[in-house]
Amino acid sequence: MTPTLVRQHLPHAGPATRVDVCARARDWSEIQERMFVPLYETVYERLEVGSGTRLLGLGCGSGLALLMAASRGAAVTGVEASSPERLSLARERLLPEAGGTRARAGTRLMASLPGDADRPAYTLVTAFEPIGCLAGDSEELGETLSATAPPAERGTPVVLVGWGPPERCATSAVLRVATRLADPLRVTGGWRPSLRDDLEEVARRAGLRPDGSGRVACPFGYADLGSAVRGLLSTGLFDAAITATGQEQVDKELTEALHPHQRRDGTIWMPNVFRYLIALTA
Repeated sequence: MTPTLVRQHLPHAGPATRVDVCARARDWSEIQERMFVPLYETVYERLEVGSGTRLLGLGCGSGLALLMAASRGAAVTGVEASSPERLSLARERLLPEAGGTRARAGTRLMASLPGDADRPAYTLVTAFEPIGCLAGDSEELGETLSATAPPAERGTPVVLVGWGPPERCATSAVLRVATRLADPLRVTGGWRPSLRDDLEEVARRAGLRPDGSGRVACPFGYADLGSAVRGLLSTGLFDAAITATGQEQVDKELTEALHPHQRRDGTIWMPNVFRYLIALTA
């Protein structure tokens, strides 16, 4: 997920809201990132990730997907360019000097694409961050994939991810609150689940050949409203709305949008479906 939702918005008239980026990164790591575990597991099982896999994870976040691949024996390299705070948490999880545990051979974490001319080529590239969260994110991903292709072997699988149909993504209505608050005069555009051909179009622009796809149920479940608000805010998708209207207004409307998904025991449950595309390098 991307750190902003819209590129232009009306500034909030009140005092500037300062986001605690370290707390947000920790909320992502402890609350939100685990929502995508079914996706990671499905992809790794389908592609038989194991001891012979050399994986490059683009937008690796705080490293959960990398940790799961490493537990299967893969040598993993993670790139997280948008959040130094998430990258720091990934290092705590995966590197011995930060986390006090033994790192698996080949584990690397960095803020930009590595120059790997003298290293074995990657056998799998993943971009688990779903596209469709803001206009232009697919173009940005395409540029990143184009820059990634040379270090990968010919025919290397590249995994791209997008939101499923809106009628099967309960969280879509909640995310549209962020769009409305960030730019109330906007009548078209904003957040939308990716269309069926969006992932294929990204692959085509990056010179990749589609070679299969699938859908995975990834429900967003939270212990209570407070956890749900923290988890969703940690995605960064509400940052533009906070700048436009203020933290208090965003918290209020986000909480209201979550109420229909609250169960009798106070937990929040939102079924979602994500689509993944497997494309091969030329």
